[in-house]
Amino acid sequence: MTITTTPAALAAFVLVMVRTSTWLILVPPFGSRAIPTKVKIGLAAGLSLPVFPRLIDQAPQNLDVAPMIAAAALQIVLGLALGFLTYLIFAAVQAAGEMIDLFGGFTVAPAYDPLGNAQSSTFGRFYQLLMITLLFVTNGHLLLIRGFMASFDAIGFHGPALADLSQLFIHQLGMFFVAAVEIAAPLLAALFLAEVALGILARAAPQMNVFMLGFPAKILLTLVLGGLALPLLPGAITSLGGRAIDGMGSVLAGLVG
Repeated sequence: MTITTTPAALAAFVLVMVRTSTWLILVPPFGSRAIPTKVKIGLAAGLSLPVFPRLIDQAPQNLDVAPMIAAAALQIVLGLALGFLTYLIFAAVQAAGEMIDLFGGFTVAPAYDPLGNAQSSTFGRFYQLLMITLLFVTNGHLLLIRGFMASFDAIGFHGPALADLSQLFIHQLGMFFVAAVEIAAPLLAALFLAEVALGILARAAPQMNVFMLGFPAKILLTLVLGGLALPLLPGAITSLGGRAIDGMGSVLAGLVG
């Protein structure tokens, strides 16, 4: 069997794969180090195959080094922008877990996370793993892929207009903080009331060692409330998926404009 191709078709495939590979490096759940690099490359190639025939006319018509390097650099920028935007939205789940750890006292015993190559506390890591699991269970990863693939139809290989891109990222950063507080708010409110109660107890009975009593009590309260709050996470993950897709759409609209 003989496979023939043209320089433009080969260039289109390479450029599509460059943007897709860059996006997969950052976006959850594919950006995890638990997924081998060879699997990511194979996934990028598989996603690129149905897309590149539609973009052959926009690709460089020859394989000269300078045009290909410039076009590949542009696709890397676009892939990083879309991937970081999606990562920022879903990082709110882990940030919510980190806040719960801070209020509940779990930050005194951080553990090394080999997948993230960083220190991670108990609830932060647990919420991150639960988020990845729920993304697969609810087919959220398919929605993210669909939203990303729409970027090729929206802007193709053309150069973006980056004037409003910084404002879009600032807006998404604010959404990140708001989403993290929204997810952790019920537990944070309960733990704050527990702190107030312990303070009143320390004031009413100074002879009691409230610190020794309060530390295990807060841990127990955090575990109980964390278990009760787990049914709320699927709805939060679904909402974040919708925000991530809307955010990618906003970025694409800004690039086109």
